[in-house]
Amino acid sequence: MALANIIPTALPDYNVSDFAPDNLGIYVHGPFCAHTCDFCAFYQEEPRREDILRYLETIDREMALVPPEPAETAFWGGGTPGLLAAGDLERLGRIQLRHFGAPRREWSIELAPGSVKADKLGVLRDLGFTRVSLGVQSFSEKLLERLGRRHSPAQIRRAWELLRGAGFASINIDLMFALPGQSLEAWRDDLRAAIALEPDHLSTYCLTFEEDTALFVQLSEGKVRQDDERDRAFYETTWEMLGEAGFEHYEISNYARPGHRCLHNINTWRMHRWHGFGPSAASQGRDWRGTNPHDLRAWSDDVAHGRRATQERTLLTAAQLVEDALIFGLRMNEGVRLADLAERFGAAALAPFRPVLAALVADGLLEHDPEGDVVRLTREGRLLADAVGEALLGAGENRTG
Repeated sequence: MALANIIPTALPDYNVSDFAPDNLGIYVHGPFCAHTCDFCAFYQEEPRREDILRYLETIDREMALVPPEPAETAFWGGGTPGLLAAGDLERLGRIQLRHFGAPRREWSIELAPGSVKADKLGVLRDLGFTRVSLGVQSFSEKLLERLGRRHSPAQIRRAWELLRGAGFASINIDLMFALPGQSLEAWRDDLRAAIALEPDHLSTYCLTFEEDTALFVQLSEGKVRQDDERDRAFYETTWEMLGEAGFEHYEISNYARPGHRCLHNINTWRMHRWHGFGPSAASQGRDWRGTNPHDLRAWSDDVAHGRRATQERTLLTAAQLVEDALIFGLRMNEGVRLADLAERFGAAALAPFRPVLAALVADGLLEHDPEGDVVRLTREGRLLADAVGEALLGAGENRTG
């Protein structure tokens, strides 16, 4: 029986009790892009055939370096993994299935509207993919041009029709706001257009100006500007409109219908384990973290010599794990249960963070539920989440081992 025939129409919703810290996620980085968008700082390569073949061969060898183990989730990101031809996607999927089997709970891929083709979707369904994230960014032709995106609003709608017809269990739309030249009403138009398509999940990201991007150059030259008050209005409008449309706001940038949260991302925000494969992919074990080289050839050479995750590879102390679990876990609206962190990493590792958390509560950025010993961001805290993260950075340094 093809895997496609046993995929449910909706996935079980996340439950902390059955998604334990030892569960494994797999991330596969597809580095190929035909064009660099003005806002993008991710590592990428032009899709030359010899490099694609090198990539597929090396992925196979890299996965063989890791002991086989069932994975709960898998996520293919990029880059533009959908840029691969249908046959290459099938080969990559079969490699993963051979080494790790089908993910138990969720298998996701990012696709750009221009890369959505019927033959590729058929391959992805037969492999067992349950979730597709469509990189729309905006429904405005003018704003897409400002971002350097190559797709059109018409391509978005054609891609959507193909995706819905393919019958994936969950489809996400990625949008961006606070774009240069974007009015609040234009953002409302984008949200209305997205809601009208009835997606299962929406991801909405505030534009950030990353170094070594065309937009960062424009910012440094004064051609575009940042406006915190305008960003606040975009955030609050998003919360209001998507809440009224029936989406659960479960993480700062993510909204879902019941049963459609992104489980792979939850695994990451909770500081669980994941194996990253491909150039620039990061991995995290029980007490270590590392990244593959941001270069196809250097990564391939590492793997040929039996090495992976060689860049920024470090052993993680209990305090570092607590810090990350707080910073990323607080992004989720349900917050962080401190007793769980104390059980996972030790009460001594958590202790230095409690005064910082108490100060953030006093400042109105966090709220504390003493009955469950849960801390979560307030409405104001969600608007200032980066400041909350900065306050927690380094709180456990030299205090625990």
